[in-house]
Amino acid sequence: MHPVVTPPGSRPRGLRQTEAVSAIVRLESAEDPRLGDYANLKDVTLRRSLEAEHGLFLAEGAKVIRRAVAAGYPVRSFLLSERWLDGLADVVAAGDAPCYVLPPDLLEEVTGFAVHRGAIASMERRPLQSVADVTAHARRILVLEDVVDHTNVGAIFRGAAAFGVDAIVLAPRCADPLYRRSVKVSMGTVFTCPYARMDNWYDGLEELRAAGFRLVALTPADDAVDLDTLAGGAERVALLLGTEGDGLSARWQGLADVRARIPISAEVDSLNVAAAAAVACYVLTRDVPPRPA
Repeated sequence: MHPVVTPPGSRPRGLRQTEAVSAIVRLESAEDPRLGDYANLKDVTLRRSLEAEHGLFLAEGAKVIRRAVAAGYPVRSFLLSERWLDGLADVVAAGDAPCYVLPPDLLEEVTGFAVHRGAIASMERRPLQSVADVTAHARRILVLEDVVDHTNVGAIFRGAAAFGVDAIVLAPRCADPLYRRSVKVSMGTVFTCPYARMDNWYDGLEELRAAGFRLVALTPADDAVDLDTLAGGAERVALLLGTEGDGLSARWQGLADVRARIPISAEVDSLNVAAAAAVACYVLTRDVPPRPA
């Protein structure tokens, strides 16, 4: 089957007369090779390989797409169902990336799932900043050790952004914040919260300590201090969060300046890492003195 391209000079439904029309391409086949960026989104292993090879990531939903564009990420292409074209017409018209329009059933056939928000964009990644760069002026940062669930990573970014955490540092084996699920759960805050990936898990914390950060290991251990005792203050704090299930490694706990816990009911042994991160972000950013003028 052949693509249906909007003829020059005509106005496709969903665009005003004054807006560009050349980028709108209506397709009639889920097998069109131009849709390769969007194929098999549920296959995590395949997607990781594709995104690493081509340097791309996917933004899903109009709000997330807008935030990615506003953050300066270049658009490779858009994939929309017809009913969502109106809501993103200005974004599509502002650039020269092609916008592929498919019926909802074909959209699901391409991606492998029901795209309830009807809009996905393929975006180009940018080179990551260094740990030194993202932490240079930070006072409160999160450091994630091997958090491998994309949903948790996205939720942690959202909580960090909500409470004003300055940056996030990822250990080498942490899940990718720009994986589709992470981006979606974060509601696009992965584009606005600065982050970097440390090169060396073994010595990475020592570099943060040398930069003046107090290392606080979050743990459910009974002998840890109450996190609330660390609220406020002008010192630089790096909150260490461990992997799902096992928590922080013995090495990272041993390198910490202090181990802290969130007091919870005795009937519950621990919080999910994303929930714990949100609580800790609130506590550690509370009553932080204003930056010097």
